[in-house]
Amino acid sequence: MLATILIGLREGLEAALVIGILVAYLTRIDRRDVLPRMWMGVGSAAVLSLVIGAVLTFGAYGLTFQAQELVGGLLSLVAVAMVTWMIFWMQKTARTLKKSLEGGLARALAEGGLWAIVVIGFVSVAREGLETTLLLWSMVQSFGDAPAALLGALIGLSTAALLGWLLARGMLNLDLRRFFTWTGAFLVIVAAGVLAYAVHDLQEAGALPGPFTAAAPLDPATGAVAIGAAGFPFGWAFDLSATIPPGGPLAVVLQATVGFMPQMSWLQVITWALYIIVVGAFFARGAFPRRSATPAMAAASVPSAQGAS
Repeated sequence: MLATILIGLREGLEAALVIGILVAYLTRIDRRDVLPRMWMGVGSAAVLSLVIGAVLTFGAYGLTFQAQELVGGLLSLVAVAMVTWMIFWMQKTARTLKKSLEGGLARALAEGGLWAIVVIGFVSVAREGLETTLLLWSMVQSFGDAPAALLGALIGLSTAALLGWLLARGMLNLDLRRFFTWTGAFLVIVAAGVLAYAVHDLQEAGALPGPFTAAAPLDPATGAVAIGAAGFPFGWAFDLSATIPPGGPLAVVLQATVGFMPQMSWLQVITWALYIIVVGAFFARGAFPRRSATPAMAAASVPSAQGAS
């Protein structure tokens, strides 16, 4: 539940902040009359997210095993892409989010496009809703424990709604920059795990070479898929199933937090590591930018430059 609680908390708080900005602006300019339309857009986004979640959950039952794995792998890739984009989008636009939302509302009201208020409310929330739906669905597929995962998401979303209400009322002071920085770092790790599981699904479907296909190297002694260095590149990187039971609590916690599975293929491990290294590096550079030279150092360099001239 830990992973889905944090996902629901972060994504829910993003949506709550957006809704809070929209409501506060309309209240400040005394246009409460258009609030019902804004809420109509927000409600439509929530319904769309629920419908997509239901379709993904129940629509795959009629498919073959290979088709289910292929669909699951591809949708997990979409979820990773959306999460990655949203992490960097929030990192880049957090400072100007309020200004851009208020500007959009002001233009819609000035042009008399009251239905545009519905669209603004819908679009502002639909991004977080669709991202949350896809990410939670992918994690449920990988964990196999839908009740616990969904309960965690519900707890996270409920907590986010409460925090958003307290922030809007001025009853809570929260360092949002630090909150989104640390939860963003956590989402990078979670997305890496979802990506690794997407590779697993695609390998099971035969879309990627791996331990489930003819490309897998075999152990000459046992005839099973090779493990370790002998299994590179399309066999198993390791198999700790005897030490860490795949369905046990430790395996579930590790998979939910760092994307670790007791048995992983080389392609999964390589993909996970590359995502962490590349995306993590870009995220860290944006979250913790290098500071420029201190004023004292800059001042000390001026005389020397003048003297050289």
